[in-house]
Amino acid sequence: MASDGARKQFWKRSNSKVPGSIQHVYGAQHPPFDPLLHGTLLKSTPKVPTTPVKAKKVSTFQEFESNTSDAWDAGEDDDELLAMATESLNSEVVMETAHRVLRNHSQRQSQPSQKEMPEPEPQLIAEPPVAPSGDLRLVKSVSESHTPCPSESTSDPVPLQRSQSLPHSATVSLSGTSDPNALGGSALSNREASRLDKFKQLLAGPNTDLEELRKLSWSGIPKPVRPITWKLLSGYLPANVDRRPATLQRKQKEYFAFIEHYYNSRNDEVHQDTYRQIHIDIPRMSPEALILQPKVTEIFERILFIWAIRHPASGYVQGINDLVTPFFVVFICEYIDQEDVGEVDVSSVPAEVLRNIEADTYWCMSKLLDGIQDNYTFAQPGIQMKVKMLEELVSRIDERVHRHLDGHEVRYLQFAFRWMNNLLMRELPLRCTIRLWDTYQSEPEGFSHFHLYVCAAFLVRWRREILEERDFQELLLFLQNLPTARWDDQDVSLLLAEAYRLKFAFADAPNHYKK
Repeated sequence: MASDGARKQFWKRSNSKVPGSIQHVYGAQHPPFDPLLHGTLLKSTPKVPTTPVKAKKVSTFQEFESNTSDAWDAGEDDDELLAMATESLNSEVVMETAHRVLRNHSQRQSQPSQKEMPEPEPQLIAEPPVAPSGDLRLVKSVSESHTPCPSESTSDPVPLQRSQSLPHSATVSLSGTSDPNALGGSALSNREASRLDKFKQLLAGPNTDLEELRKLSWSGIPKPVRPITWKLLSGYLPANVDRRPATLQRKQKEYFAFIEHYYNSRNDEVHQDTYRQIHIDIPRMSPEALILQPKVTEIFERILFIWAIRHPASGYVQGINDLVTPFFVVFICEYIDQEDVGEVDVSSVPAEVLRNIEADTYWCMSKLLDGIQDNYTFAQPGIQMKVKMLEELVSRIDERVHRHLDGHEVRYLQFAFRWMNNLLMRELPLRCTIRLWDTYQSEPEGFSHFHLYVCAAFLVRWRREILEERDFQELLLFLQNLPTARWDDQDVSLLLAEAYRLKFAFADAPNHYKK
């Protein structure tokens, strides 16, 4: 337990990381707009009951097996799993099946490494070392079956299989690396092509079924269709194909009318503090190679300033600037060929294309913020409430970790404030954030509600390292600088799997939080 003097010195050194210096912007007090209640995004979605439905009794094990075994078949597509989990599987079935899959996973881990076999058979290469990423979202418990970060391994492990939910081209484009040995060859390529074809067929219809698109997108969106899918899932574009060109033209015209009307006021006395703070914050964003380009900096400044002017209830708050990046990167990838986004020369992109990307980024970011605006109003009550809920949730799912943090006087606000404020963007590589947002876009209230369970799973993921730290300063430094630089789709899939398990157990049951 650190002394008061040590803690004071630590806070002086780490003041830039702990968001205690955020200057709030005063404004009108209005409740945040909730697109899930007022928008058209979920009009076709049936309402999920808030009280648990009584489980249908399974008369025989054979009946149970026939109803659920296909969900864990490594050779089956995982596109329907979310619907099965929320509509047809009851809690007893899910948990019993979870234990069976975890036992199978343990048995696989205990078998000799595939890498040790001199000439592995093709079917062994195609067989993943763990259950597929789509399967894992129901059953994989990070707290029970810890998968070390690549940086923790002291020996060469069996290469992790990439998430089967994303095409190889999308993974390469976001990470800038390619590992041909990590995949199972043509079989997986066929699967990726089949998955991409499903998206294209769904998007090609005259009216896109948004509910089916969510189910298909939960386990990841292929890069070629990610821009249009994000625009649809965010509610920016209508489901009707014929209405989309007119909608895009109208929204882009509306955005640049805001620019013409408001942007010249950025140096006025009433707005100059807001603009100065935006100008200071943008160079701190990631990836620096992209954001520091003058054209990109100008685009981000315009987007953030116009949003702040049009949302006086919150104005600009540090943290909002990070939320522009994923949309901008995803939308610009539609027009570039480079595999590494950080190396893109934006000056080579036509001006008209950049205008379209800027307007699309503004509106999609606005749709996101509409659902979490109470995170950024005065005193940021949304974040404070979510951090408190996170503390209560962790105390229930891993009491030892909770007591360890409390015993060393580490408060959740000291590290989880940033997790909520930046939606984990400062904790994960950009490629992982984009994969995470695929699920957030497809999950009802993903950014406001599901994010809580992702943060809980993220904290418990590091339980071993947390419990090994015995010093306040070292413990807090670790939580503020988690070793995720080498994370990939597999790590995000495990994180989402545990988050889904926690949501299944605790959502709509607030009494479960309390002791």
